[in-house]
Amino acid sequence: MSTFISLVNFTDQGIRNVKESPNRAEAFKGLATKLGLSIKSMYWTSGTYDLVIVTEGSDEAAMAGLLSVGSLGNVRSQTLRAYSADEIKKIIALMP
Repeated sequence: MSTFISLVNFTDQGIRNVKESPNRAEAFKGLATKLGLSIKSMYWTSGTYDLVIVTEGSDEAAMAGLLSVGSLGNVRSQTLRAYSADEIKKIIALMP
């Protein structure tokens, strides 16, 4: 399982309909579950990004979820693959 951190911004369409944001988040949770993606946390934020979402699952599930949500036109995201301390130790151990 991979961990992903998504930094999300509302599009013009998304901010016009911001009152629906909690309902859209619930719909995303349902989609994520169907794809085998687990949502670890989701926060609405102030500042540069409007939401921060931490998910866990396969690379394919994460990509399918991001493409599906992005195609609706309410948000744009930047997603980062995250590594735990144990994971990065294993990666560093591979270095020559």
